[in-house]
Amino acid sequence: MAMGGGSTGGAVSDMNVTPLIDVLLVLLIIFMVIQPTTPKGLDTVVPQPPKDKNTTQTDDKVIVVSIQDTGAVPTYKINERVFPKDQVATELTSIFETRNTKIMFIKGDPGLNFGAVADAVGFGKQADVTNIAIITPGVENGS
Repeated sequence: MAMGGGSTGGAVSDMNVTPLIDVLLVLLIIFMVIQPTTPKGLDTVVPQPPKDKNTTQTDDKVIVVSIQDTGAVPTYKINERVFPKDQVATELTSIFETRNTKIMFIKGDPGLNFGAVADAVGFGKQADVTNIAIITPGVENGS
């Protein structure tokens, strides 16, 4: 029962764990620095197709901004009413100023330049719309 040097027969090894802890702390710092810079996506709302495809429902609460490719200048429609580009933002502001639910859908022609769709998103943001969704051909066809 001597307490001096020699083999103790236990599971304790002579390995130094300090370098392992240093590596783990460096990795922790790296992950903490990288975390805030991860890109965040947009929240989207997908319109649901009607259950019966033969009936069409018109809801006054649904605002759809349609952009049609009519040549050099695209045509902007808000629920089938045509507006010049410079009046779309003011019309959307007047529509959404009294609403509690501020949801707007954007539908663009397939061959349309994305700048026109981006302008429509900007008009929605000017009108303080909280949810802006883009209607794709797949969503429109119900697939």
